[in-house]
Amino acid sequence: MSRPLVVSDCDEVLLHMVRHFRDFVAEQHSVEFQMDNANFYRSMRSRTTGELLEEAEMWRLLNLFFDTEMDRQEPISGALEAIGELAEVADVVVLTNLMDHRAEHRTAQFAKLGVDVRVFTNQGPKGPALEAIVAEYRPSTSVFIDDIANHHLSALERVPGTTRLHFCGEPMIAPHIECAHLAGHAHARIDNWTEALPWLLGRLQEESA
Repeated sequence: MSRPLVVSDCDEVLLHMVRHFRDFVAEQHSVEFQMDNANFYRSMRSRTTGELLEEAEMWRLLNLFFDTEMDRQEPISGALEAIGELAEVADVVVLTNLMDHRAEHRTAQFAKLGVDVRVFTNQGPKGPALEAIVAEYRPSTSVFIDDIANHHLSALERVPGTTRLHFCGEPMIAPHIECAHLAGHAHARIDNWTEALPWLLGRLQEESA
C-alpha cells in the first residue's frame, strides 16, 4: 500500500532565507533590505544613493546569494524535528523554486543538517511540478506546504485533492504576504511548527483512514 506524501517548500518553511539575505546584501553590497510590504524588490535600497534597486539587480543579488551563501541559512524553529516526525508516517520531499543546477547544493545543505530528503527544483508556479511528483509517488494522500499564496492557487488548479497548508515561518515577512487560506486556496494558514505539525499529522491520519 502506498504511503502518504508531504511536499514541502524550503525557504521560510524549513530554512530561514530572507533574514540571511538581508545580512548578506548589507554586509557585502551596501544594500538596505527592509521588508515592510509584499513587494520583495521594492524593499531594497542602495545605502549609497538611497534609491530603490532595479528588479534586475535584485535578481542578480538573489542568485548570488544562492550561489555563495546557502550554507549560512538556519532552520526554522521546530522544522527539522517536524520533518523527522512526518517522515515516520509519510514520504517527505522538498519542492523549491531554485534553478535546476542548485538541486545538488540544496540536497547537500539538508544533509549537513542531518536531513536525508529528496529535492525537486522548479521555476514558476508549482502546480505542474506538484502534479508530476504526485503522479510519480502515487500516494494514499498528499500534503503541500508553501509560503507563497500563488503556489497554493496553482496547486489547487492542478492537484485539487492535495491538502494545502500555507506556512511562513519568517516573522519579517509573514504579516505582509497574501494569505492563501483567506483567499480560499489553502486549507489552513499556520506559521509555526508547534501548531503545524499536529495539524499535519491529524490531516494525514484522517485522509489515510
